[in-house]
Amino acid sequence: MARLDPSAQGLLDDLIADHHSGATDLALKTLHDLADYTRSRRPKGPALANLLTQLQGARPSMVVIAGTLARVQQRLATAAEDPAAEIEAVQRELMEATDDLIDHARSQIPEGAVIMTHSASSVLVRLFQRLVTAHTGFSVICTQSSPGHEGHRLARLLDRLGVPVTLITDAQMGVFVATADLVLTGCDSWQADGHFVNKSGTRLLALAARERSVPFWVLADSFRDSEVSSDRVPLEEFAVGELGAPSGQWITVRNQYFEIIPQHLVTGRISEQGVFPYPSSSPAAPAP
Repeated sequence: MARLDPSAQGLLDDLIADHHSGATDLALKTLHDLADYTRSRRPKGPALANLLTQLQGARPSMVVIAGTLARVQQRLATAAEDPAAEIEAVQRELMEATDDLIDHARSQIPEGAVIMTHSASSVLVRLFQRLVTAHTGFSVICTQSSPGHEGHRLARLLDRLGVPVTLITDAQMGVFVATADLVLTGCDSWQADGHFVNKSGTRLLALAARERSVPFWVLADSFRDSEVSSDRVPLEEFAVGELGAPSGQWITVRNQYFEIIPQHLVTGRISEQGVFPYPSSSPAAPAP
């Protein structure tokens, strides 16, 4: 594959190195930086196509990034006169999908709800901000989501918003889920067989919620849809140094950030198209 120019390589390196942003925020940032790059550098068609291909494969567990870039490629195939404008059009599509998803998700959240979550989905953050703006009362239980501790950042944000938040270790999921009215999580990829990918620990939370009959909803717009089944999805592992583990001749340290969760463990999926409970695939009626 052809080498990238320094600016393009920097854009790719930033995408690969960001282990803290939610998938939607990372996709939006990548699109923003890509639009700026095309305006300032005016890359030729083959150079831009090469960059798009490398960006698409950079974060295999976050299909929303590849999905948005695929839509950019489709637009450029028919209207390549102003690549930056086409990139920004896809950026707006993703933002509008997020807004529509949030509208549907709000229908499932009763006044005064205790919401539990794991990791720090950027879509979920926007939902919380919307609830605060609408003066909807709610509180949150969030795991610290080790080793990245995304839950710490989420707790600080909720504190600034004036939302009561209980921060717990990941090991306390089973203890606190019984006190929640519902669980909401993000989704990095929705696989062709209905399973989804999210931060490791999500499956344990889904199992605990199911045992306690607590509704578990996954926020996943159509940009996350993958044509790959769950048995073929690559799951990213990051540097083991994050774990602070001891070294030893017989010690193997693993830091797999993402895992696969089967859809039968969750109540359903909420997308920009509506609310889809399982096992039924038809939209649910809004909560009263």
